[in-house]
Amino acid sequence: MANDASTVFDLVILGGGSGGYAAALRGAQLGLDVALIEKNKLGGTCLHNGCIPTKALLHAGEIADQAREAEQFGVKASFEGIDIAGVHKYKDDVIAGLYKGLQGLVASRKVTYIEGEGRLSSPTSVDVNGQRVQGRHVLLATGSVPKSLPGLEIDGNRIISSDHALTLDRVPQSAIILGGGVIGVEFASAWKSFGTDVTVIEGLKHLVPVEDENSSKLLERAFRKRGIKFNLGTFFEKAEYTQDGVRVTLADGKTFDAEVLLVAIGRGPVSQGLGYEEQGVAMDRGYVLVNEYMQTNVETISAVGDLVPTLQLAHVGFAEGILVAERLAGLKTVPIDYDGVPRVTYCHPEVASVGITEAKAKEIYGADKVVALKYNLAGNGKSKILKTAGEIKLVQVKDGAVVGVHMVGDRMGEQVGEAQLIYNWEALPAEVAQLVHAHPTQNEALGEAHLALAGKPLHSHD
Repeated sequence: MANDASTVFDLVILGGGSGGYAAALRGAQLGLDVALIEKNKLGGTCLHNGCIPTKALLHAGEIADQAREAEQFGVKASFEGIDIAGVHKYKDDVIAGLYKGLQGLVASRKVTYIEGEGRLSSPTSVDVNGQRVQGRHVLLATGSVPKSLPGLEIDGNRIISSDHALTLDRVPQSAIILGGGVIGVEFASAWKSFGTDVTVIEGLKHLVPVEDENSSKLLERAFRKRGIKFNLGTFFEKAEYTQDGVRVTLADGKTFDAEVLLVAIGRGPVSQGLGYEEQGVAMDRGYVLVNEYMQTNVETISAVGDLVPTLQLAHVGFAEGILVAERLAGLKTVPIDYDGVPRVTYCHPEVASVGITEAKAKEIYGADKVVALKYNLAGNGKSKILKTAGEIKLVQVKDGAVVGVHMVGDRMGEQVGEAQLIYNWEALPAEVAQLVHAHPTQNEALGEAHLALAGKPLHSHD
């Protein structure tokens, strides 16, 4: 291996996804000499195979639904079907524009960008393209890939991952989705809007099982109304090809048939064969273990993003990357409060939350110390105009701060910003109730909910 000793970087980053490129941009901004190594495309999963393309598909589905439902708003329109090639062009154009902008940003910050498959070769170096890239510190940010189950082979044909689903050259007539988490329900929502007959299989007792149970039940009710089928509480047993599709059998013997099976049971870390264990990096089930400042047990190595066992969200990786860059630049850093990170599932209706669930609050503070309030969007003028249903649920420590905000309804992802401030600034209901929210907006539903929790409900019943 040729050693290019002419440069020793302050920071060598392995992986150019959300966590890696955020660390690179912030590090360079703070005067660090940064090398960024990526084997595929800058932007990683989020930009090319995750957040951005899935939301583009969901928006295309929303347009299709609006065309079908236009008459209820007094607009005459006809829906003639989905041009999947056109949908992909729209999606790819969005990605291409963001990709070009990101490349320009990295170049403008004078980050040394190296395209190639890197491997950790020492606690202070990465080997790539026959060259050894030396650094005073190394950041591991190699991300994740779709997971499967033992004996369930994802073949890209009839049994597919989310990566395959994003480039499928047709709208499947029918689909089984294995997994009712974020990825599963988002694809269920988009495909249903495109006209697919969808069934979601979730082994746990609710869809989006990490959310507050009330949010899960509201989503289930909305999916039933949309005709999205789901089977809860029984685990997958096997999948096999039929003459023209796939048959899934569950542990109780129940079977389901469809044209394709989308395996959406989550994502696993990319860490095998990259030299991590050889260099003494502590790991668990493929994840790199870190402390609250994203430091591994090896002094010169940090890790961020889907590679570490924190929330698998692009904005989390982004924040973790910034934290590492600022720590290495000598700035005072504050560990991330993961409960305070906003979470959004962009299905129709959207599910958004920040803080902890009611069940978790009772576990921490005691059942008698927790107050929960639900505000129905039926009382919100803008939601009426949009013809969306749902609720905002607040979880409060009795006589104290709001510790959880849980929202279901169209566009609730756009309301989670204020919810984030309410949780992270430990706001009291009376303090939020004092704020004047614009009318008519969905945002004022948050204000109304806090008015009610403060004991002075306006557009909601006691």
